[in-house]
Amino acid sequence: MNLEELFNQYKEQSISGRYLTLKEIEPLLEKLNTNNQVKVIGHSVLEQPIYSYEIGTGETRVYLWSQMHGNESTTTKALFDFINVLNSGSEYAVKMLNTFTFYCIPILNPDGAKLYTRANANEIDLNRDSQDLTQPESKVLRKVFEDFKPHFCFNLHDQRTIFGAGDTGKPATVSFLAPSFNEERDINENRLKAINLIAGLNDVLQQYIPGQVGRFDDSFNINCIGDTFQYLGVPTILFEGGHFPGDYDREITRKLLFFSLISSFKLISENDLVDNRINDYLNISQNKVVFYDFMYKNVKINYDGIEIITNFVAQYKEELIENKIHFNAYIVEVGELENYFGHYVYDAEGAVYSDDLGNFPKTNQKADFYLNKNVKFVNGLIKS
Repeated sequence: MNLEELFNQYKEQSISGRYLTLKEIEPLLEKLNTNNQVKVIGHSVLEQPIYSYEIGTGETRVYLWSQMHGNESTTTKALFDFINVLNSGSEYAVKMLNTFTFYCIPILNPDGAKLYTRANANEIDLNRDSQDLTQPESKVLRKVFEDFKPHFCFNLHDQRTIFGAGDTGKPATVSFLAPSFNEERDINENRLKAINLIAGLNDVLQQYIPGQVGRFDDSFNINCIGDTFQYLGVPTILFEGGHFPGDYDREITRKLLFFSLISSFKLISENDLVDNRINDYLNISQNKVVFYDFMYKNVKINYDGIEIITNFVAQYKEELIENKIHFNAYIVEVGELENYFGHYVYDAEGAVYSDDLGNFPKTNQKADFYLNKNVKFVNGLIKS
């Protein structure tokens, strides 16, 4: 199976970028609803519908949900790409639909999606509400889990650009976790299934993004939904779409997540999860906060009347303005910044820093400045 060709053929062209709300997915769901497969299974804090989409008649039940955090839309795009494959009538699709029953919630947190926030409209992180179930969205997710009785859970997320694959200097473009089910982080049969699946997915992705797959820390937190479902005996896999160089709209990451979904069900259907691949899983580089969006090195700065050569970094804030995401760069730290990396790196080679404010790169200041007064940077980048 050629994953690149499959993606190019079935990519859902009507959705792209980072800002994805019900407005964009409702026409897709309407088109998919040929035989009552789409249902409204609840409502958000602001009374927006929470939709489900169910397809397949197979014995193995798979539960997938995306945009639990409203500003994490990459996996939603990949999920619709995958759904297009399932509706293609291809040999792969027929096999998948005979093997699995897929239950999908494309946007669990529609209010957060509209506001472009991690939390819901009550400013609650739904991924810390799996025990108290204080929010309507959390209750919907849990009720489906209890009624559908899945054999696998796919918890679909995005992660920030700050994460690297260990100390390698490469971004963690796609990351995974087989959540723990107890404080001791023991490995039982169900968690081992998740571990083996992730090891198989890593094998696939290393062919496309060598060294850019990460593994999240598996400290146990029963308030997190993945830990709860693992604790309740269902193999659960956390998917995290991260940064690929230059891909701030996460369209390349989307493709890699699509590869991961296609490969997941191929591996499960071929029963390739019977080995013990704990060591392969643990050898995946652990996610580490080591990146900034911008790094400026060897900059000459006037510090209390003394000229010093130092480094500083800037980070994008994703700001929703008139229904569009704007990436605005702000300075976040000045110093040696050893063991940190930049997605964009500029070596000033001793050029003098100046700006229109105080000629010092201050925290939370827009990344608009000059080097040697003749190289102008606007929003972090050289203005040509």
